[in-house]
Amino acid sequence: MFILKKILTPFLMPPGIFIGLLICSGIWLFFRKRWKAGFLNCLIGIFMWLLSLSPVSDTMLRGLESDFKIPKNLHGDVIILLGGGVTDKAPDLTGVGAPSGDMLERIVTAVRIQKRLNIPVIVSGGVVFKGKAAEAPIVKRFLVDLGVPSERVIIEDKARDTIENAKYSKEICEKDGYKNPILVTSAYHMKRAVLSFKKVDMDVLPFPAGFRTWENKRYGWESYLPGGFDGSATAFREYLGLIFYKFAY
Repeated sequence: MFILKKILTPFLMPPGIFIGLLICSGIWLFFRKRWKAGFLNCLIGIFMWLLSLSPVSDTMLRGLESDFKIPKNLHGDVIILLGGGVTDKAPDLTGVGAPSGDMLERIVTAVRIQKRLNIPVIVSGGVVFKGKAAEAPIVKRFLVDLGVPSERVIIEDKARDTIENAKYSKEICEKDGYKNPILVTSAYHMKRAVLSFKKVDMDVLPFPAGFRTWENKRYGWESYLPGGFDGSATAFREYLGLIFYKFAY
């Protein structure tokens, strides 16, 4: 019963239920000899199924993460922590607004580095869409809650995207005399982040957070049941961003 539940559940929840309906309707259309419509439905269903599988999304993400490792010789005079999304009106223990899951991974990584090196943290993240709150003040609150001294957190709340993260962080580093910044962002985002800092002529030490792929990662049978599209969507967004940044800046 336990195994049956684990198999059925992914097909009863989105996107699995839609994948199942598409494939079943495609088979039904085949029986009705509507070959083109049946083939199209099955093809869309199978394509959606593939995109929802972690082995497939991990393959896409591996191309983004594989160039970066945790630095063995960790050194620097400031941490640049890039924003990664917040829910700005969410109620929280010490205020309003909370980081996304990916942002929490970045925050925890930055805190651990800060505790080890006792250096300041530049939090870069502004208002992306009108009517929303800036990311940086929310992230600072979490950094302070986790033990980083408030005076060691520098807010950069103008950046709306990664290239502006790089631009405005560079201005702070030049003003305050920081020469060896450590860049903290998600592993899948690091390639675009490093490219952005190169575009503004700034060298950084990449410190990736929240790896989703690693060497010899194993997959069980459950990895081939329908899942979510988060991994594939993240990979598509990053590859599109890389293409855009290479030609637009």
